[in-house]
Formats: sequence, structure tokens, C-alpha cells
Amino acid sequence: MNDTATRRNRWTFALGTLGRDMVYTMMALFLIVFLTEVLDLDDTTLWWVNGILLATRIFDAFTDIIMGGIIDNTSTRWGAYKPWIALGAVLTGALTLVLFSDHGLNGAAFVAAFALIYLAWGLSFTMNDIGYWSMLPSLTRDGSERERISALTKIFATIGLFVTVVAIIPVTTALGGGAAAWTTFAAIAVTIMLVGQCITLLGVREPTTAAAREHTPLRELFSIVFRNDQLVWTATAMMLFLIGYNTTTSFGVYFFKYAYRDEAMYAPFAAILGVAQLLGFALFPVLRRRLSRRSLFTLAMGLVVAGYVVFFFSPMNLIPIGLAGLLMFAGQALVVVLMIVNLSDCIEYGEWKLGRRNGAVTFAVQPFINKIGGAVATAIVGATLIVTGINTAATPDDVTAEGLLGLRVMMLFFPLALMLVSYLVYRRGYRIDEAFRERILADLNARSDQQG
Repeated sequence: MNDTATRRNRWTFALGTLGRDMVYTMMALFLIVFLTEVLDLDDTTLWWVNGILLATRIFDAFTDIIMGGIIDNTSTRWGAYKPWIALGAVLTGALTLVLFSDHGLNGAAFVAAFALIYLAWGLSFTMNDIGYWSMLPSLTRDGSERERISALTKIFATIGLFVTVVAIIPVTTALGGGAAAWTTFAAIAVTIMLVGQCITLLGVREPTTAAAREHTPLRELFSIVFRNDQLVWTATAMMLFLIGYNTTTSFGVYFFKYAYRDEAMYAPFAAILGVAQLLGFALFPVLRRRLSRRSLFTLAMGLVVAGYVVFFFSPMNLIPIGLAGLLMFAGQALVVVLMIVNLSDCIEYGEWKLGRRNGAVTFAVQPFINKIGGAVATAIVGATLIVTGINTAATPDDVTAEGLLGLRVMMLFFPLALMLVSYLVYRRGYRIDEAFRERILADLNARSDQQG
């Protein structure tokens, strides 16, 4: 592809995730807030909902692999990815509005309706998410260009994420704070998502070589994943890291309302985190020119650890807490880009080792991990809120000192432990460094020349 086409693909692909991540952030971080703080579910209903969230997301995560196989076997005039991106975006938008609405149901009726709607949302987002992320490795085999696309995409994803995180409480409060206000905010996010997805659908042009693909029997999908040892190591490390990350971020509103005792300060703190992540994504290409991937991963984890330690021992003052957030989320941004690039390299590794290129199946591991991470994190948050008494607390004064300590431990120390284990898993098992990757590509090119 020429430089103009490469730049076009880079920007139109990246822009597509802005609204997607606004919607996903609402679901991953704020659905539990909507249920507990707006709909005010009682403890019994919340236990049921907590179980539904966990079970449904785990089930939905396994459908990601199946969806990856379906996409790998799809052949249309619009390519393999775009039809699923379009269908998934429309269905996801509609179901998001349904979830962030008050239908006047209570007890068993609410639980049953919530389970069905949430399951449908997960399946529709799977269509879109697998299609979208599977397109990325098809755009180029050049490692540097993949890193540029990944970093730019995560910049727009972070903008979408933190626009939601910063704006959702102030905007819904300004709109009256009730369920209707949250429905309005969801409608805005869905509109931005659909516009962004249209930019990707109309703007991205896949190289003609991306159309060549082998048919993959559905019965072989999971064996493809588990026979790719580097994919397994990458997925395990990513899952542990994202469970920790999602757990910390999901506690944000509750920390500022009940521990910091000023919910209004959540928005400026979230803005600090957004700046930190954008800084991390912007610095990634600069740091990669000077450091190997492994060295950069170590640096990133050092920033994350420092941030967590500072946060835990900080007084209730936004300056030291904000500094901790800068360290944590700048490091987290670097780790996320590295893991996406590592996952992309597992596609060529799988092709090199197994003799078949399964881009969508391999990249389906990313949303699989995101959903497992979000499911476990939400379950941890929900259980913590009930056990510490926060769910039934009317004001911060109703939460005991022990309850606040439990909140801080589960928000900070538990996630940090998971992230450290994640780093050890990565160092133990992942071996596709720059030199090994070049050897893989050289072997694949040689095979292609022999077959051609």
C-alpha cells in the first residue's frame, strides 16, 4: 500500500473506536453504578445481578472464539469484517439504551429481564468487537506500522473512555440525576459510536492480500488457541493485568463518594487519569525507539507499582492521589499497547507454527480477556460493596472504618498483586522478541515464495 492509503487506514480505523469505548466504558464501569446508585437495587437483587454479570460475561467471552471462527470463514463483497462490525454496532446501540433505562420492574421480574437483555448486549458487542479488532492485523504485517496503528487507536479509545468517566456524573447530575438522565447520556454515547463506526466502515481499505484465507472448521477453534503457546502466555498475562486494572477503575466512584467524601472530585481525578493514559500512548513510539519491548514492559510495570503504593498511603488530598494516578495510568497505557502488539504477533507465530493464519480467532482472545477481566472485576466490586456495607449506606458516615479499609484493600492491594503476577507470567513465557519475529516473517515469506 502507498503512504496515503496507509495513513488513511491508520486514522479511519483508529477513529472508529472513540464512541465504541464510550459505550463500553458505560457498561464496564458504570452499569453497576446505575444499578446501585440510580435504580437503588436491594442487597438480594444485587447478589443475583452480580451472579448474572459474572456468568453472562464468562459465557459471552467463550462465544468470542466462536465468533472469531465465523469471521475467519466469512467471505462477502465487503470483506470478512465490515458486515459484522456494522450489524454489531446497530444492535449494541439499541440494547445499550434499553439497559440504561428504568422499566419499573422489581424482584424476580427485574432479574429475568436484566439477564436476557444483558446477554443479548454481550452477543451483539461480540459481533462488533471481534470484527473491529480482527481487522487490525489484516491491514499490515509491518511491525512498526502495527505499533503506530495500535497506539493511535488506543489514544482515541482513551479519549472515549475518559470523556465518559469525566462527564457521566456531572452531566447526569445536571440532567436531574435520575434514570432518564442516564438514558440521555447513553443516547449521546451511542450516537458518537455509530458515527465513528461509519468512518471506519467507509474509510478503511483492506489490502487485497488480506482476502486470502483458509476455511477453519468450527470444531478446531479452541485447539487453534491452545496449540499456540505464545498466545496462551500472552492471554494469561493480559487477563491477570486487566482484572486488576478493571477492579481499580470500577471502584472509582465509590472511593470518592465514601472514602474521599466528595463525589464531585471524581471527575477531575478521572481527567488526570485520562491525561496520564494519553501521555503513555503518545510516548510509546518514542520509548520504543530506545527500548526493547521487554525493557519497556519492565519500565511500565515499575510505574504501575509506584503509583499503587503512593495511592494507598496518600492522605485524602487530590495532589498526591493525582500523582499516583499519573504513575499508574501512564504505565498501564504502555502495557496495554505492548499486549495488543504481542497479540498481533501471535497471529504470525500461529501461522508459522500451525501452518494456518487465523487472524480473527487469534484476535478474539482480546475481547475474551476483556470480558473475563470485566466480569471478575465487577463481581469483586459488587461483593465488596455488599460485604463492607457500602451498598446499603445512605451517606459516607454510614460506612465503618473497617468497611473503608476493605474498599481500599480491594481497590489497590488486590489489583496490584494480580498485576505483579501478570508481569511474572509474561517474563516466564513470552519469547517473541524483535529478532524472533523477524525470523518468523522471513520463514513465512520463504514459504509463500515456494508455494507461489
